[in-house]
Amino acid sequence: MDTQSPPLHLYFLPMLAPGHMIPMVDLARQFARQGVKATFLTTPLNAPQISKAIDRERELGSQISLRLLQFPSKESGLPEGIESMSATTTLEQTLCFFNALDHFQGPIERLAAEDRPDCFIAGPMYTWGNDFAAKFGITRLSFWGTGFFPLCVHNSLRRHKPLEKIESDTEEFVIPDLPDTLKTTKQQLPESWKEDSESSLKEKLEKLMKEEEGSYGMVVNSFYELEPAYVKYCREVMGRKSWHIGPVSLCNKEDGEKSQRGQAASIGEEECLNWLNSKTPNSVVYVCFGSMAIFSAAQLREIAAGLEASGQPFIWVVKQNNKEEEMKEWMPEGFEKRMQDRALIIRGWAPQVLILDHEAVGGFVTHCGWNSLLEGVAAGVPMVTWPLSAEQFLNEKMATQILKIGVPVGVQAWTRRTDSRAPINRENIEAAVKELMIGEEAEERRSRAIALGNMAKKAVEPGGSSDADLSSLLEELRINRNKNLHG
Repeated sequence: MDTQSPPLHLYFLPMLAPGHMIPMVDLARQFARQGVKATFLTTPLNAPQISKAIDRERELGSQISLRLLQFPSKESGLPEGIESMSATTTLEQTLCFFNALDHFQGPIERLAAEDRPDCFIAGPMYTWGNDFAAKFGITRLSFWGTGFFPLCVHNSLRRHKPLEKIESDTEEFVIPDLPDTLKTTKQQLPESWKEDSESSLKEKLEKLMKEEEGSYGMVVNSFYELEPAYVKYCREVMGRKSWHIGPVSLCNKEDGEKSQRGQAASIGEEECLNWLNSKTPNSVVYVCFGSMAIFSAAQLREIAAGLEASGQPFIWVVKQNNKEEEMKEWMPEGFEKRMQDRALIIRGWAPQVLILDHEAVGGFVTHCGWNSLLEGVAAGVPMVTWPLSAEQFLNEKMATQILKIGVPVGVQAWTRRTDSRAPINRENIEAAVKELMIGEEAEERRSRAIALGNMAKKAVEPGGSSDADLSSLLEELRINRNKNLHG
C-alpha cells in the first residue's frame, strides 16, 4: 500500500433492517481492518444494535466511526419510533418507509461536503445513490445483503419474462438460462417481482433496478466456492462488476464478539454456552426464523408439538408471542416442564453465530434468510428449510437442490412477514427434523455441510478467495480515487 497517500474513506449506509445492518457492520469492520477509514451511517434508534461492535473495533485501533442521521418521520408519514423495516406492520407502512429513505440524500450530502469520502456502499432502496456519487465524483457500490444466486434468478426473470406465459400460481416452470435446471412457481416468488403486483411497489423496484444497473458494482456477502457458477453468471451474463467478500460473520472470532452481534441477547453468553456444553456433539437442533417473521399462535403450537415429537434436544428462539399471557395461547400444556432438560427456549434476540458455531449443534431450522443460510454454511450445519418471504424460496432451492445440505419442511407459498398461511403441521415438522438429524443420508448431508464450512473459513483467511477479492476491490478503489482526483 502506498503509505504516502491518505487512507481510503468509505461511507456505509445499510438498508434499515437488522438483516442488512448487522452484515454491513461486519463488512465495514473488514474494510477498517485493511487500513480504510470507515464511516457507518444510521439513525438514533438503530444505533444501539451496532454501536458495541463499532466501539470494540475502534478499541482495536481501526478507523471506524458511527454517524447518526435523523429519521424523517414527519416527511414519511410514519409514526415516531419506526426507524427499521422490521417495525413496519402493513404494506402501506412499508411503502412509507421506503419513501422516507429518499429524504436521507440531503443530510448525507451535507456530511460528505465535510468528509469528502472516496466511496459510498449503500443497501437497497436508496434510489438517489448514483446521483450522490456523481455529484461528489466518487465510486458507488451496492450491497443487497443476499447472495449471487437470487440476484441471478431475478435477472433471468426480468430478461426472459417467463411469468407472462404462466397463468396458474401453482404451475411449475423452469427458471430460464441458469447454470442449474431449477423450477419454481408464481406463488413462491416475491409479490413485487410479478406483473400484477401492487403498482407503487413494482414501480419502486423498477426504479431500484435501473439505479443498480447504473452503479459501479456490487459487494456480495458470499464466497466463490459456495456458488462459483453464479459468480461467473453475474460477471459474464449480467455484466456486473462484483466482489465476493464473505461470509462477513466470520470476522467475529471471539465468543464475546459473537454474543454481542446485533441486539442485546435475551440470554447470557455463559448460560447459553453452559446449556450447550451439557449436550453431545451434533445432537441439538437450533430453531430460529430471523428478525422479521411473525407466526400465528396456531403455527407456534404446531412447532412446539413437532419439536417435542422429534425426540431431539433443541434451542428455539421465539421472537414474538413470547410474553407470559401470549405463551398461554399457543404453548402446549406442561410443555416447558416436560422439555426442561431437553430444550432451551430463548425469548427475544439470540446470539445466533455463537450457537451455530458450538459443536453440540447438529441442525438448523431456518427461514432461509441469506444471513442465516450463510451463517449455517459457515458453521458447517445442515438445515431444515422453511422459507417465508423476500427471496427465501430461492435460497431454499440453493440449500436443498444445489448444495444438498437442506431438508424442506414443505412450504409451498410466499407470504408477507405475518405468516397467514395454514400452519405447517406437527407431523411434517417432526419428519423433517428426524430426516435432518438421523440416518445415513443425514450423515452425508452433514459431511457436505462441514466441507462447505471449511471452505468458508479458508475463503476469508489470507490468500483465500474472499480475502483476494477484498484486496482487489481496495486496489480498484484507490485507482478510481486517483482518476477522480486527477481526471
